[in-house]
Amino acid sequence: MTVHVQEHIWIPLSDGTRLGARLWLPEDAEQSSVPAILEYIPYRKRDGTRGRDEPMHGYFASQGYAAIRVDMRGTGESDGHMADEYLKQEQDDALEVIDWISRQAWCSGNVGMMGKSWGGFNSLQVAARRPPALKAIITAYSTDNRYTDDIHYMGGLLLNDNLWWGTIMLAYQSRPLDPKIVGDVWREQWLERIDKLPFFPALWLEHQRYDDYWKHGSVCEDWSAIECPVLAIGAWADSYTNPVSRLLENLQVPRRGIIGPWGHIYPQDGVPGPAIGFLQEATRWWDQWLKGEETGVMDEPMLRAFVCDTIEPTGTRTTTEGRWVGEAEWSSPEITAKQFHLGADRRLGGNASQAAILQVRSPQSHGKAGGEWMATGCPGEHPTDQRLDNGGALVFETEILEQDLDVLGAPSVRLRVAADCPVAQISLRLNDVLPDGRVTRVSYQVFNLTHRDSHEEPEALEAGKFYDLAIKLNDCGYRFAKGHRVQLAIATAYWPMVWTSPYNATLSISVAESRLELPVRAPSHETKVRFDAPAHGPSTPMTQVDAGTVRRWTEQDHETGINTYITDGVGGLFGEGVIRFDEIDTQLSHSLRRELTIKDDDPLSAKYVLTQSYEMGRDGWRIKIESRTEMRSDKDKFYLAGELSASENGTLVKTRQWDERFDRDLI
Repeated sequence: MTVHVQEHIWIPLSDGTRLGARLWLPEDAEQSSVPAILEYIPYRKRDGTRGRDEPMHGYFASQGYAAIRVDMRGTGESDGHMADEYLKQEQDDALEVIDWISRQAWCSGNVGMMGKSWGGFNSLQVAARRPPALKAIITAYSTDNRYTDDIHYMGGLLLNDNLWWGTIMLAYQSRPLDPKIVGDVWREQWLERIDKLPFFPALWLEHQRYDDYWKHGSVCEDWSAIECPVLAIGAWADSYTNPVSRLLENLQVPRRGIIGPWGHIYPQDGVPGPAIGFLQEATRWWDQWLKGEETGVMDEPMLRAFVCDTIEPTGTRTTTEGRWVGEAEWSSPEITAKQFHLGADRRLGGNASQAAILQVRSPQSHGKAGGEWMATGCPGEHPTDQRLDNGGALVFETEILEQDLDVLGAPSVRLRVAADCPVAQISLRLNDVLPDGRVTRVSYQVFNLTHRDSHEEPEALEAGKFYDLAIKLNDCGYRFAKGHRVQLAIATAYWPMVWTSPYNATLSISVAESRLELPVRAPSHETKVRFDAPAHGPSTPMTQVDAGTVRRWTEQDHETGINTYITDGVGGLFGEGVIRFDEIDTQLSHSLRRELTIKDDDPLSAKYVLTQSYEMGRDGWRIKIESRTEMRSDKDKFYLAGELSASENGTLVKTRQWDERFDRDLI
């Protein structure tokens, strides 16, 4: 089917704001209206996501849909100002956009909404607002709870990616409007946008517990608000997998879930592979709910998940061995909890241990082998051999397995634990010990012990008092092979993934009351699942100007005691290098360096510095945005600083500076 692309259209809102959009239409849509698929995100449809948008939305248009990619208020060429993530204004605008789409001559009146990450979040949030024309959604790598499963906090602890992402947002939202679209007003509106730029990481650091700020946009607060069908996508190497299970368990609408081995990448391009024919699966979903055709999507298992075979503990990985399985319902009656008790002899066994107290105090740099919180397809981002971290942990192991052990779902750990200070954290790693001694991380969790009863109302610990905890690890799908061992590692830090607690804590574990529980899938339970090979629409014309580089390394200074963790992406933040979109003659280059330092015996020595450069433009119109952000803390406060400069054709035109501090809230 011939597809027509409209490079830019305006969508008018009731307050006079205009949102910019790209539109893909089947050739006869003006004469014979079709359903529409909306993707609504802040990442610039003209140049930011063009390489990904073209083959995806072009494919949907070739299947008889109007596909529309809309930039949110204050982003791309859209009018206005974007003050934060997931505001009510963002949802209100989406309601107007969906209504506008439904009334166009090329639209049948039925609209679907989809997205990955931010677009997956707001697909859920907008569905909860129940616009009449919205008939179904696809949400990929998103969450129902903005506090527990997003890039800011994990287990009540501050993720260091809060600063990373906030710094990236400074560059993203400082990018100029394209004069070829908006004309001479581009410069005035660009400078105004920078003047109003919020200091993003500070917005999120201000809210260190699950308060009303995070509850807004968390659809878990009212599952019944969503009344349209939901297809939820997750991935084991990504950071947004746990919500898939919760969506399947709690929504009451037609729903299905798919979890693959990938990182934060749409499944048709999924890395680590195998990628799947996700665009065909999405089309089946849309055909069912937007066209009213019976496609069999509701005959599929409620959850289709990839169970990984043994994963080599290497930082760079492009493929994953394993198989697809299906569960007719979720939670599945075919999955049962298998208990492994922690032993005084550091064994994981079937029987409760004799009474014993084991202690652990980890080096503050513990976590070097943890990889990135969110894999994006870059070199070196996956967890490496866990033996590097095990030396600073309390480690328990099973005997050698006599048969394969398949795990699907959320492992959990029940602990009776005491700390010697009022604020402490714990990190838990579920590992696979290979026959040659190498150790692969299968799942993990970090947890702030002051949040033991509630993320809303944390309470300080009483030194020496034992508390009973039940901590869920991240969902996983994995086969512990015959001849391997299951391992649980317990530590008191997980740097550089999470910020340190203010004390150098020692934890005491009462092993007799402590155990690991694994969600074990019956070996005889097999449901065959298959996907088509990946399909794509035509790619946008682009030129690779420079391949760029991505490097990661750690250093330890044996004189000063300082440990340094560095990632350095040059040319392309996610490994894409320097590219030029040929149709719009626009070149993009994004470089960012992260440097995290800490001393093993001093949690208050932690420091995080990011330097960033974003360049874009064409002959006669060259823009450069540079920034530096820094974070440190003492026992009572967090300190955040930042500076940004913007240049046009080599001339500095705007600067911003920030210097903020926040009380530590039991974190």
